[in-house]
Amino acid sequence: MTDVAAEEAGWATAKTLAEALPYIQIYDRETVVIKYGGHAMGQEEVAKVFAADAVLLKLLGVHPVVVHGGGPQISRMLDKAGVKSTFIDGLRVTDEATMEVAEMVLSGAINKEIASWITQAGAEADVRGVGLSGKDARLITAEKVTRTKKDPDSNIEQAVDLGFVGEPTKVDPHIIQTLLASETDYIPVIAPIGVSAAGETFNINADTVAGALAGALKAKRMLMLTDIKGVLDGNGELIREMTVDAARELISSGVATGGMIPKLENAIHAIEAGVEAVVILDGRRPHAMLVELFSEHGAGTLISK
Repeated sequence: MTDVAAEEAGWATAKTLAEALPYIQIYDRETVVIKYGGHAMGQEEVAKVFAADAVLLKLLGVHPVVVHGGGPQISRMLDKAGVKSTFIDGLRVTDEATMEVAEMVLSGAINKEIASWITQAGAEADVRGVGLSGKDARLITAEKVTRTKKDPDSNIEQAVDLGFVGEPTKVDPHIIQTLLASETDYIPVIAPIGVSAAGETFNINADTVAGALAGALKAKRMLMLTDIKGVLDGNGELIREMTVDAARELISSGVATGGMIPKLENAIHAIEAGVEAVVILDGRRPHAMLVELFSEHGAGTLISK
């Protein structure tokens, strides 16, 4: 790069920072829950960019809280262990052997790796990732998911046993609030594992955990990083903004299908629990969170009341 080009790049960076000032002030000392998932999690370079962006959010005055998934990684480990997975309506049937592998992958390998990448990215400023699961400090109390499915022959609703698949019944965010209030810059990283009142361990959908935690924390934003650019309309075009009512209509009309339905449902529940807005965006794009929070046009689909 020539001296002139380098100088121009410097001015462009300064202009970008100046334009971001109003948005930085909006999110100053506000909590942003980030659901980090999708296949991009398995790409180390993309994950390291995500970690660096999370550190930047912290240094700009935001309180990021990360909730991660790990479905593809669990599947790979189950394949290695020779354990076959079955799914019902997108939820993995989780027997005891599968639950052991899921907890090992989620609370162990993935959780600690993300926390470590954040700590490495924030080393100069002493920003530290802290890995937790819902089993820590009574963070997530869960109960067994109950589902029914229509028998194709009789058309009668029948109960479906998903094994150790749970849903949150109570979220106690005290440990998260303590970390965020600390003089040290901590970024909590949460694995979607919960525990029942009787001590049983449950695997919980990460989107569900993110929504429940965002509601309990009364977060300013919940960012759902996924493998698609956002919510699409019937013509396949990106919807930039939508209301909760519009999200319900997308589901009821059949425009939203597959994995987008539970994402929209969790977004609706989070907003009803007190989150100002939820954004569904493409986590594979570098710096997607920064574009969403600190630029005029944002990224993905913003859902609000």
